[in-house]
Amino acid sequence: MAAANGGSNERSPLLPGGGGASPGSNSTGDFGVTAEQLTAMLDPKDPDMLEELGGPDQICKALQVDPKVGLRQREQIGSNGRQQQEPFQARRAAFGRNTLPEASQVTFWQLLYAAYNDRTLSCFSGLLGKQSPKDSGVGAVVSEHQSVRGVSVPVIKPVNEEEEVGVMLTIASAVSLAVGVYDDILGSHKDDEVKVGWVEGAAIFLAVLVVCFTNAINDYQKEKQFQRLNSKKEDRTVKVRRDGNEVEIGVQELNVGDVLLIEPGDIVPVDGVYLEGHNITCDESSATGESDAIKKGTVSERRDPFILSGAKVLEGVGSMVVVAVGARSFYGKIMMAMRQGSAAATPLQRKLDVLAEQIAKYGMSAAILLLVTLTVKYVVNCALAPEFPPASEMFSQFVSIAIESITVVVVAVPEGLPMAVTIALAYATTRMLKDGNLVRQLAACETMGGATVVCTDKTGTLTQNRMTVVRGFVAERELQSRSEAHAFYEQLPQATRSIVLEGIAVNSTAFEGPDETGAIDFIGSKSECALLGFSKACGLDYRCERADNPPARVYPFSSEKKTMTTVIPVRGTHGQFRVHAKGASEIVLRACTRYVDGDGAERELTDSVRTALQQRISAYAHQALRTFALAFKEIGQPELDACGDDAPLEGLVWLGVVGIQDPLRPGVRQAVDDCRRAGVIVRMITGDNIETARAIARDAGILTKGGQAVAGPQWRQMTPEQQHALLPRLQVMARSSPLDKQIMVERLQERGEVVTVSGDGTNDAPSLQRADVGFSMGIAGTEVAKEASDIILMDDDFKSIVKALRWGRAVNDSVRKFLQFQLTVNITAVLLTFTSSVFSADGQSALTAVQLLWVNMIMDTLAALALATEGPTDAVLDRPPQQRNSALITFEMWRMILGQAAFQVSINLLLLNHGLAVFHLPDNTAGLAVLRTTVFNSFVFLQVFNQINCRRIQPDEFNVFANIQNDSGFLLVQLFIIAAQWLIVSYGGVAFSTVPLSFSQWAGSLFIGLLSLPVGLLIRMLPDLSACFGLEGANSAAQQHLPEVSTARMRMEASVKDVQYAVRFFSAIRNSQLAKQSGPDDYATNRNFLAGPSSRRASTMPSSDCTTAAPTAAVSTSSSWARVKKAVDNSANE
Repeated sequence: MAAANGGSNERSPLLPGGGGASPGSNSTGDFGVTAEQLTAMLDPKDPDMLEELGGPDQICKALQVDPKVGLRQREQIGSNGRQQQEPFQARRAAFGRNTLPEASQVTFWQLLYAAYNDRTLSCFSGLLGKQSPKDSGVGAVVSEHQSVRGVSVPVIKPVNEEEEVGVMLTIASAVSLAVGVYDDILGSHKDDEVKVGWVEGAAIFLAVLVVCFTNAINDYQKEKQFQRLNSKKEDRTVKVRRDGNEVEIGVQELNVGDVLLIEPGDIVPVDGVYLEGHNITCDESSATGESDAIKKGTVSERRDPFILSGAKVLEGVGSMVVVAVGARSFYGKIMMAMRQGSAAATPLQRKLDVLAEQIAKYGMSAAILLLVTLTVKYVVNCALAPEFPPASEMFSQFVSIAIESITVVVVAVPEGLPMAVTIALAYATTRMLKDGNLVRQLAACETMGGATVVCTDKTGTLTQNRMTVVRGFVAERELQSRSEAHAFYEQLPQATRSIVLEGIAVNSTAFEGPDETGAIDFIGSKSECALLGFSKACGLDYRCERADNPPARVYPFSSEKKTMTTVIPVRGTHGQFRVHAKGASEIVLRACTRYVDGDGAERELTDSVRTALQQRISAYAHQALRTFALAFKEIGQPELDACGDDAPLEGLVWLGVVGIQDPLRPGVRQAVDDCRRAGVIVRMITGDNIETARAIARDAGILTKGGQAVAGPQWRQMTPEQQHALLPRLQVMARSSPLDKQIMVERLQERGEVVTVSGDGTNDAPSLQRADVGFSMGIAGTEVAKEASDIILMDDDFKSIVKALRWGRAVNDSVRKFLQFQLTVNITAVLLTFTSSVFSADGQSALTAVQLLWVNMIMDTLAALALATEGPTDAVLDRPPQQRNSALITFEMWRMILGQAAFQVSINLLLLNHGLAVFHLPDNTAGLAVLRTTVFNSFVFLQVFNQINCRRIQPDEFNVFANIQNDSGFLLVQLFIIAAQWLIVSYGGVAFSTVPLSFSQWAGSLFIGLLSLPVGLLIRMLPDLSACFGLEGANSAAQQHLPEVSTARMRMEASVKDVQYAVRFFSAIRNSQLAKQSGPDDYATNRNFLAGPSSRRASTMPSSDCTTAAPTAAVSTSSSWARVKKAVDNSANE
């Protein structure tokens, strides 16, 4: 019961569609029904049990709630008269809270164990035919399905790993430690004053611990970051009825007995029973797997009365009484069963896994070759020696050879690649949240870096999403500006004034209340909020109108019908109803047969009046205004009964049209220019008419000279071939339906584009899911859109999409930088170890096993932190996007990798062979110790400065120090490496096989490392020979995605057409005059010429203005220009 009262394990509100609670009591307590009775009728749905409980009315009575009033906002006194310590205490004790028990989190020690069994050490199992885990996180997982309440859900189970793989280096260090201790106590070093035989084994074990702890700490921090991101995703509000008022509350504040108000776009967070509503249709596929939309209603209407949590409201408005919350809800049970789910690897991680396995095979081959070569060499040397060494010494040497070979594998395997991706993505997603992007799907972050097309919504993304009525034409009177609203209202005839404002008030789902910041504002559809704002400016209180005119029927707005209709009883009459309709101007105008004149009288809508209204609508649209038409009519009871589910939209009376403006957001035009500079094409898809869409697209810089605009109906009539032919020049789609948007996404993907789509409405969900990256609006977006999206724009601003593009490219660049650096170190370390071991007289490598483990840490964990945390720069937008299947490593990267590896191996071998002379060291044991320390020190400094080289990987980026002053993470990592290197060299002693160096020797090591920078510059200046080696150059077509038709080309073609227009226009005028003088036959011939090819056959492509010019009877200068322009367009199309 304590848990039900809000225990500490119930902090997490439900994700969309779910809720959680601790179990309540089995007794009814203060209520006439138990939680078990309520949930039993839902799982499975049981209408008979609902009737046994008395139906919705009796359930409400048992739950002590009036459906018309709702719960009391501060319910403190129970039905037994006892005072409660907190609101809804008794209710929550009986039925639970709408929160989920906190999921068990991965502990630090589990992450440490996972790091200990990292695939760094498991490459042997992969080569021996065992499957290595590829998932980042705690171990590998396998998924199976089981039925949970009739629903198939995945269940994730951990895979038992082979422990001998994870402890490979531990065993090697233990053997080394045992041999060393044996030598110190009983072996060849038993008489030494200082016992140091144990040091190497202990140092290897310590190095393994450091690597494991470092990886575990990184993973732990990453898990905490994503927990914070998930807690951000869980915040949302719902509308309920409390104390007779509509209020918004947090989803976790819902209680059993609440009257929840639902509307299109909502995802229902709790289970409930239908109370009342109009045409409510839900998609319950996420909960039940049934793909068909389900109409909701009462049992007597033979409809489904149960509304399950997770259901998406597709149509209609209404209310339901909450009967199950939290873990008792249908969706909550499924979520509890899925608690052990694991995130899938991202596409880039999978690509890197393949690369890592290939490199691991080469590393393993090198290690085996090294093991065999050194073993054979040592046995041959022992056989040729005057005296065969003792068995203990041979065993110790064999252990050293094995450790060295194992260490080569550790260095060769690029286990840091997945970690680099993880760090880059975790860092990017955290920073993106500050930029207004909440990343829901991790893969979207890296996919966004390769985006080639952005299909953006208009309202709220390009514009401010604050609609305002600025123009209007009602009863032959015109509103010129927003400030004149009240004066305009006073000029209207009394009867017209009453009907207009009555229609605005009742034919709307918007209402006034506190928004997410607590400020009082209109909440709901932005267009409806604009109309309510207009009525408020006219002095009308919409609440009074709604209270006086309860709706008889409501036909909500839908994207297909593009209208909303409300039917109310006419006051003072019996059986008479008034129909109020609003919506897209062209659609409403077509449904009208009469109109209201300046005196308030109804007149027949003649063709001339209809044409004048169409011209006014078009004029508003040319001013980038969204037009809404208002109409009404009165009907009787029989006509209303005959309507059914279809709104009565025939024979309406035209009231007027209003123009609503949603101004562009500041900086949108610059953001569009940035996309174009980055090679990303921006296309606007909107439901506005084509004139409005074109005007706004021009203002935003989307529609350029030579670009095409098309209306949704035209688009649907085209064949797939015609759509593909239009797409390269298509920049605007108007009057689009959900299917139009989805088809465009599919056509673009068929052309190999990486498509990004933004949307805020329920109708955008299919396109958001179909797109490579879907952006939903965090403020104006519906829950359906948010669930379907990959990234949520928290500020609804188009500029945030550009920021996401920058971060996506930065992530891909960071991984490539790290890849270039790690492969350089891998190749260098393996070649240097192999060469020095094979060709040295004593078989010793230039670098010991402990030194190689320190190098491995530099090139894995520390390099990942340094190179994967650089933020995006403006330069990332100065190049085209990458091809979807482009190679990870370009020719320029291979050139740098191989060039640096050759240089580093050469300089270190030269130092090994001639270092004694260069540094004036004696040729004895002490001198050799200093030389080997200097080689180790130089090798590390070569990696330090090579990391600077790897900060820039593009062929035209020569300044590797660019913006380094702002890359604080990189600088801190370099300082840490240098400080740690100084401590290792100065105090590492026997463990690291080092001795302290003098100032000149430090300076020499630093100078050798510094040579990496000029060598890198020379390598960058080498010519591009990618074609000779069959590799992909950074600027090659295989790497870069270029648009088929560039903006510059479209502008040039449009300019050429303009010249053709002018030439043909003046030629037509001249020919027309000559034809008139020559005779009627020549004049008729010239008229046919002016009509152009379109008079003989239809064009397969729409014109740029998406209209078809009609031939005229006479040749005038204006009509000639129009026909010549059309003729040139059609000639070009043909």
